[in-house]
Amino acid sequence: MNETAPDPKKLSTAEAVKENKVSAGTMGLVSLAVFSSRILGLVREIIFNSLFGGENRRWGDAFNTAFRVPNLLRDLFAEGALSTAFVTTFSKTMKTDGDEAAWRLARRVTTMAAVFMTAVSILGVIFAPQIVRLISAGWVEKFPDKVAFAVTLAQIMYPFILLVSMAALVMGILNARKVFGIPAMASTFFNIFSIISGCALGWWFDHGFGKNALIGFAIGTLIGGAAQLIVQLPSLKKTGFKYKPDFQWNDPGVRKVLQLMGPSVISGSVVQFNVFLNSYYASYIITQDGTSDGPQMWLNAAFRLIQLPLGIFGVVIGTVTLPAISRLATEGITDAFKETLARSLKLVFLMTLPSAVGMALLAKEIIGLIYQHGRFSDYDTNMAALALQSYSWGLICYAGIKIIQPAFYAIDRRYIPLYISIASVLVSAVCNYICVYTLKLGHHYLALGTSLSAFVNFALLMLVMRSIAKGFHGRELTLNMLKLIASCVTLAAVVYLGKVTLLTDFNHHSLVIQIITLGITIAFAGAAYFGMNALLKNEEVEDIKSLVLRKLRRR
Repeated sequence: MNETAPDPKKLSTAEAVKENKVSAGTMGLVSLAVFSSRILGLVREIIFNSLFGGENRRWGDAFNTAFRVPNLLRDLFAEGALSTAFVTTFSKTMKTDGDEAAWRLARRVTTMAAVFMTAVSILGVIFAPQIVRLISAGWVEKFPDKVAFAVTLAQIMYPFILLVSMAALVMGILNARKVFGIPAMASTFFNIFSIISGCALGWWFDHGFGKNALIGFAIGTLIGGAAQLIVQLPSLKKTGFKYKPDFQWNDPGVRKVLQLMGPSVISGSVVQFNVFLNSYYASYIITQDGTSDGPQMWLNAAFRLIQLPLGIFGVVIGTVTLPAISRLATEGITDAFKETLARSLKLVFLMTLPSAVGMALLAKEIIGLIYQHGRFSDYDTNMAALALQSYSWGLICYAGIKIIQPAFYAIDRRYIPLYISIASVLVSAVCNYICVYTLKLGHHYLALGTSLSAFVNFALLMLVMRSIAKGFHGRELTLNMLKLIASCVTLAAVVYLGKVTLLTDFNHHSLVIQIITLGITIAFAGAAYFGMNALLKNEEVEDIKSLVLRKLRRR
C-alpha cells in the first residue's frame, strides 16, 4: 500500500476555492435582488418625504418614531440575532447530521419564533404609550400631540415584527439550502406592497395627505410585511420543508440557536441600536424654527441612502459568505476559513469605500436630486445632507461588521462581538450626550457618533480575529487598503472637477440636467477609481471583471 494520505492543507484550500466560486456565482443574482429592494425602499422614502416634509415634518417625525421600535426589534431578533444564529446552526446541522435533523430543527425554531414574536407584538401594542414616551422623551412636555399620534401609529405597526420574523427565518432556511435569489427579492415585495397600499389607504384616510394619511401608511407597512413572508413560501416548499408545529424546544439545536442569539441580540444590531439612540437624543434638539420637527426625518433620509451601498455590498456579501464560513468552521479556523473571510472583506472594502467618499463629497447634490420634491424643502435638503456626510464616514465599517461579526458565531466565539458591541454603543451614547446636552450641537453630530461607534466596533473585531486566527492576512489586507485609498484620492479629484464645472448652481437646474450632470460626474469618478485599482493590480477588480465577462459570454 503506497497510497499517501491527502494533504489537509490542499483539501482546505480546494474547499475555499469551491466556496469562493459558489459565492461569486450567486453574488450577481443576490446583488440584483437586493439592489431592486433598496431602490424601491428609497422610492418609498422619497414618496414619504415629499408628502410629509416641509410643514408636515411634525407628523413625519411621529411616524418615524412609531416605526423605530418595530424596526429595531426586526434587526435585533428577525434579520439580526435570530437569522444569524439560525443559519449558522442549521448549516452545521445539515452538514454533520443530515437533512432530516436540519428540517426538524427548522420546525422547532419556527414554532418557537412564532409563539415568542406573537407575544412580543401583543406586549408592544399594550405598552406602546410607555415605549414611545421613552424614545421621544424630549417631546413629552413640549409636544404632547406629537407623542399621542406616534403611540397610535406604533400600536398599528407592532404586529409587523411577527411577520418579518417569520420571513427572516424562511430566508435563513433558503440561504442555508443555497437558494439566494427569492429571499433577497422578498424585501422588494415588502416595498412594493407597502408603497401601493400605503399611498392608497393614505389617500382614503386623508385626500390631502395630511396627518391622518399616515394611518394608511402604517397599515401599508403591515401589508408589506405579510407580502415579504408569503412570496418566499413556494420556494420553501420546493426545498422539501414541510411545516407542522413542534414544541419540543428542549433540543440541542434549539438550545444552540438560543445560545448564539443571546449575545448577538446586542452585537448583531449595533448600528440600528445607535439609530435608536439617535432617535432619543434627536427629540431634544430644537431646530431653527423653535420646534423639534425635522431631525428624525433628516437622519432617516440620510440613513436610507447609506443603506443602499450597505445592502448591495455589505449585506449581499455577508449573506453569501455566512453559510460558507459556517460550513468551513466545522473543521476549525483553517486556511480555507481565513481565505474566504479575508476575500469577502476585500470585496466589501473595494465597493463601499468609494461609495462613502462619493456620498460625503456629493451629499447636497445627491439629497437634492433624490428628495427635494413636493413638500421637502431646500432647508430639508441642507439638513439631510449634513447627516449623510456624517453617516458616510462609517459606511466601510458598517459593511465590514456585516462580514466579520457572523464569523465569530461560526467559530463559537459568540461573546466577543457582544462585549465589543457594548463598548461601541457606549462610545456612541457618550458622544451623543456630549453633543446634545453639553455642546447643544445639531442632529448631524448624532450621525457622526454612529460612525465613530461603527469604527470602534469593526476595529476591535478585526484585532481580536487576528489574535484568535493567529494571523489573518494582515499584510495582504493592509496593502489592499492602501491601493483603495490611492484610488479614492483619484476619485475625489474627479469629483472636485465635477463640482467646479458641471455641478455649479446645481439646485437651479431642471431635474433632467441634474440627473445628467450628476450622473456624468459619478460615472467618471467611478471609472477613475476602478481604473486606478486596475493599474495597481488589485485582484478583486480582476475577479469582478472575469465574473462580468463570463456572464456576458453566456448571453
